[in-house]
This record gives sequence, structure tokens and C-alpha cells, in this order.
Amino acid sequence: MSAPHDDFAVDLAAVQAAAALLKGHVVRTPFLHAPRLSTLTGAECYVKFENMQVTGSFKERGAFVKMSKLDPAASNAGVIAMSAGNHAQAVAYHAQKLGIPATIVMPVGTPHVKVENTTRFGARVILEGTTLAESQGLVEKMIADEGLILIHPYDDADVMAGQGTVALEMLEDNPDLDMIVIPMGGGGLIAGNAIAIHALRPDIKVIGVEVESYPSFHNALTGDTLPIGGPTLAEGIAVKYVGAKTLPIVRELVADHVIVPESAVERAVDAFATHQRSMAEGAGAAGLAALLHKPEMFRGKRIGLILCGGNIDARILASIMVRELERRERIVSFRLTGEDRPGFLGKVATRLGDLGANILEVTHRRTFLSVPAKGVSLDVTVETRDAEHAAAIVARLEADGYSVRRIDANGVMLPVR
Repeated sequence: MSAPHDDFAVDLAAVQAAAALLKGHVVRTPFLHAPRLSTLTGAECYVKFENMQVTGSFKERGAFVKMSKLDPAASNAGVIAMSAGNHAQAVAYHAQKLGIPATIVMPVGTPHVKVENTTRFGARVILEGTTLAESQGLVEKMIADEGLILIHPYDDADVMAGQGTVALEMLEDNPDLDMIVIPMGGGGLIAGNAIAIHALRPDIKVIGVEVESYPSFHNALTGDTLPIGGPTLAEGIAVKYVGAKTLPIVRELVADHVIVPESAVERAVDAFATHQRSMAEGAGAAGLAALLHKPEMFRGKRIGLILCGGNIDARILASIMVRELERRERIVSFRLTGEDRPGFLGKVATRLGDLGANILEVTHRRTFLSVPAKGVSLDVTVETRDAEHAAAIVARLEADGYSVRRIDANGVMLPVR
């Protein structure tokens, strides 16, 4: 066991004390082998299902630890948090259970479902500003005016200690790992867990993950000035400024970090849904995204993944799954041109059925100038078995005398082969 570092805000003893506080108050989530993800990535994958917490994320751990240690005067005054997502719900939920008044400040554009969920846990929700940065001014004013206690989402020793209990459970259930891959936004999750992992199993490498649009830790660690900002599916780790308390821990104890593109995050969300039958939000799937983006870094290793959040909008999840089917050519579109005669549409539909293609959508057009005056075109979207099956369908239609042009997932006509 390694000695604690004097410069760190938290140590193993603090994480272990947090674990004792959390018993009976949060779900001890399963840490399970994932054979299908292992086949997909080439690594031996084990998943910690923090999406099974009551509010759907690991944030409950740190929020409870922080609030359970407040003195009576602070508890009576109440707590305040600034969040548009998982931290808001975690604070509201455990504040209600502890009998502590909670105020949550959210940006005006926060999705209604998140506002509703937070309100349902008894919190006073105030919508202020268009971003969290703009909400901060109101939070500071309310702390000064009402004496509220700030529950910071990541840059707090008690919060970090609470998040670090994830690693304690992982190592207790399966210490035989080579790496643990952890999403990092402000750094609370990765810092707390790195403390526990380094103290108990310093041979296990901790790998951090960020998305391309928010490489905040990368910049802080390397001195680079990569641009930060913009929309991302992984909004849970879309943080512009890393924690002052988390940065020293990450700098010393995190072996490496990976920056993943949006496409990898989408693939990871889809993989959790289709291979694990489990809901993962973008940030929650970031660890798996790293394995998909840089498989050579993890191939053949025993990898611990933290599915740290599952609060994804159903509409977005459905869109991602369809997009992934298009990327794998399980859903393909093409424009088919032929002579405008009675029965044309029926013949095409019958042929596609014979070829094993399931028709999802058909648009019948005669007015395109690119189509002869006596011609007709069909824009057809079909479901196929795989890319090979899609190619065979197009080849057979061409052999039948039809002119066929593929349309990509962005709706752009592909060049003639």
C-alpha cells in the first residue's frame, strides 16, 4: 500500500471512511464481465454499472458523503448546487432523504425532464442564465444572502472521496485488472478513484477519457491550447475548467489519457444498448469509447470500465442507434431510376422482398430534371443484414436493368462506381 501524498486533498483513509458512510444509502452496483464488449474491443472488459443508482449515476456517492458530514447549523441553512444534470438530481435526492433543504440552479435551456426529475426530489429549482457559467453569479449571491452551503460537483475533498468508493468496490469484486478507464470532466470521479487504485493496487493503470470538444485536462496537463467548447453527446464531462483539487491528483496518478471523437461516443452508447442491454449517456460511455477509438492501446488487457451514468433522452438514444445501423450499412438508402410504367413500384418492392431487404421508406418521384421525361425515380431506404448484403442488393438491381445510386447517411448522393 502506497503512502498518502501530502499535497492531495483526499487520501485512501478518506475514501474508506466515505465507503462506511455510504453503506445502506447508495446501491452497491454490480461489476460484471462483459463478453460481447470484449469481443467487440479485443480487450477483456468488465463493467461497473453505476447507471443502476436511483438517480442513474455515480454522483450520488459524493453528494451524500458531503451532505452527511454537514453540521446541524449548515444542514438547517440548506445546500445549493449548480448543475444541469446528474449532480442536480443526486443532491436533490439525498438532501430530501437527509431532511436538508436543497436549491438547484439550472440554465434556462435545461431539458424539462431534468428539471422535473430534480423538482420531484423536493428541491427548489431556479432557472437562471443560458450556461452554467451564467448561473454561477446567482449561486454566489444566494450563498452570501441565505448562507447556503455549496455542494460542488467535483472540486471538493468529500465529494472526491465519495466518488472514489467506486474503485474500492471494483477492486473488492475483481482485483485482477490491468487498467481502469475513467471519464474525466472536472475530475472528481477520476481523482477519487485514482487515489484508491494507486494506494491499493499501484500496478493497475488509470486511464482518463475526454471528448474532442472539451480537452480541458489535456490542455492543463500538457500546456496545449486545443479549443474548448461546442455541443457534445457527452455533456456530463463537457467542462471548461478542471478542478484545482483534482488536477494534482490526475497529474501524478493518471498514467495516460485518451481524447475521443463524437463518433466513438455514439458507437459506445449504441454498444452498451445493443450488446449489454444497458442505458448509457454519452459521458457514461466515454470509457468504452476510448477502447473503440484506440483498440491497440487496450487489446488483450483486462479493463475495468465505469458506466458512470445512464440518463440519456430516449429520443437521442433512438437516433444514435439508427445512425449506427447506417454506419454499419444495416440501413441503406439508394435512388433507383427506371421507365415509368404501371407496376414499376410493385416490381421493385417484390424484388427487394425476394432479396431479403426490409423496406423502411419509399419516396416516388417523377419531377427530378435528372430523370428522363418518361422515367421515374424511387428513393428507397431498406434494412439489410450487413454491408455485404447491401452490396448484393444493389448489384442485383443493376443486373435487372435499373440505374442505382447509393445515398449516404447524410443524404448525399454517392458517385457512380
